[in-house]
Amino acid sequence: MWVSCGVHHASKTQLISDGSVVYAEGLWDHVTMDIQELGFKAGDAIEVIDATNKEWWWGRIMDSEGWFPASFVRGYIKQCRKRTDMFTEEQIRTIYGNIEEIYRFQKKFLKGLEKEFNKGQPHLSEIGCCFLEHQTDFQIYSEYCNNHPNACVQLSKLMKVNKYVYFFEACRLLQKMIDISLDGFLLTPVQKICKYPLQLAELLKYTNPQHRDYKDVEAALKAMKNVARMINERKRRLENIDKIAQWQSSIEDWEGEDVLVRSSELIFSGEISKLSQPQTKSQQRMFFLFDHQMVYCKKDLLRRDILYYKGRMNMDVMEVTDLEDGKEKDFNITVKNALKLWTRSGNEVHLLCTKKPEQKQRWLRAFADERKQVHNDRETEGFSLTEVQKKQAMLNAFKSHPAGKSKVGPNECPVALPHSHTEEPASSKHPSLPTALPQQQVFMLAEPKRKTTFWHNIGRLTPFKK
Repeated sequence: MWVSCGVHHASKTQLISDGSVVYAEGLWDHVTMDIQELGFKAGDAIEVIDATNKEWWWGRIMDSEGWFPASFVRGYIKQCRKRTDMFTEEQIRTIYGNIEEIYRFQKKFLKGLEKEFNKGQPHLSEIGCCFLEHQTDFQIYSEYCNNHPNACVQLSKLMKVNKYVYFFEACRLLQKMIDISLDGFLLTPVQKICKYPLQLAELLKYTNPQHRDYKDVEAALKAMKNVARMINERKRRLENIDKIAQWQSSIEDWEGEDVLVRSSELIFSGEISKLSQPQTKSQQRMFFLFDHQMVYCKKDLLRRDILYYKGRMNMDVMEVTDLEDGKEKDFNITVKNALKLWTRSGNEVHLLCTKKPEQKQRWLRAFADERKQVHNDRETEGFSLTEVQKKQAMLNAFKSHPAGKSKVGPNECPVALPHSHTEEPASSKHPSLPTALPQQQVFMLAEPKRKTTFWHNIGRLTPFKK
C-alpha cells in the first residue's frame, strides 16, 4: 500500500502492525550520515517497516535496511526549485505568483506594526500610520489575486499525479505546517487583503474619537477600502480580456492591430449615423468606444447579426465638440443631435448624429469617461496587460473561432474592450461584451453583505471558517 505522509502518524503505524506492506516515495536524495541510515534517491520506493517514531522511520530498499528521515519522503517553493525534473520555472511562477514579494513586504509591515504596538498598554497603541505609510505597497496583492485562478488550475492538474501529492504533503510536514493543503495556503493572501478593511472597521468602532490614533485609523480604513476596490476593479478588467478577444475574432474583415494592444476597457457602444470628410453621405455604423480608441463596424444587409470592420479612431488625438442643431459649416449641411470628432491637425473630421437628444448626451458622457479612464490609469499606474496575457486571450479566441474569417494573422494581436454600458446589444452572433459595474455596485471589502462573483467565490472556498 502506498501512503502519503499526510496520513495521520498513528494510522501509518496501525497499517504496519496490521501486516500491510506500506511504501513511501523518496522526495529527494538522502545521503547517509551513519551506517544505520538508509540511503535513497528521489523517486525510490521505500518499504516502511517501522513508523513508530514521528521523525525517523525504519525502511527497506531491496536488500538494504536502515533509518531514514520521514520528512524526506514526500518548505514548498524552495523545494520546488530544487526539483527541476518535476517543475519548470513557468509552473512555479503560475502556482506561487508573486508570493515571495508579498512575503518580503509583510515582514517589513509586521516590523512597523510591532514598533507601534504598546505591549504594556495596548490601548495606547497607534497603528493607523503603518497602513497609511504602506497603502501603495498593498497594491502588489492585485497581481497575486489576478493570478490565483491560474494557480488553482495548475495545481489541480498536478495533484492528479501521485508523486506531486506526496511531494507537497512532504513539504508541509518538513515545514511543520498545520494540516491544510497547499491550495489552502495559497488562498491566505487573498483572504488577508479581504480582512484588513473589516478589521480596521472593527478597530475604529471601538476607538474613542478623542484617541490620538482615531483619525489615522479612520484614514487607514478609507485607504484599505480603496486598495480593495482597486484590486477588485483590476480583477474585473482582467476577466473581461477573453470576452474582448472573442468579440474581435467574431468581426468580419478585421484589419490592423488587436484592440488589446492599446485598450482594456469598453466604455460605451451603440449605433450612430456617421459622416466623414470628404464624403457627404451619411452611414449607419455600430460604434465601440474603448480607452484610447473607437472601433466602428457595418451591419450585414441581410444578416444583421454580422458585423464588418470598417475602421477606428485614435481617441488620444481626438477632440469632441457638442454641436447645436442647425447648419454645420465644415460639412455645409444641417444637423440635429450631432457632435463632432476632430484632430487639431485638421486631417481627420467626423460628424456623429444620434436619433434622440438623450442619446447624444449619453455619448458625450462616454467620451468624457474615456478620457477620465485614461487619465486615472496613467496617474495611478493602473491596469495594464502583459504581452503574455494579450497573446493568451487572442489564442483562446482563435480556438473558439477556428474558421477564422478575420484578416488578422495568428501572430498578430488585436485590441481589447471592456465596457460600462451598451446603448443597444451588438448582436446575438457576437460574444457578449463584458459590462462594468455601476459605481454604486462596486464591491467594498468592508461591506461583506454586498457580493460580487469573484470575492463571493473566494469566500466560499476558504478553509478558515471562524
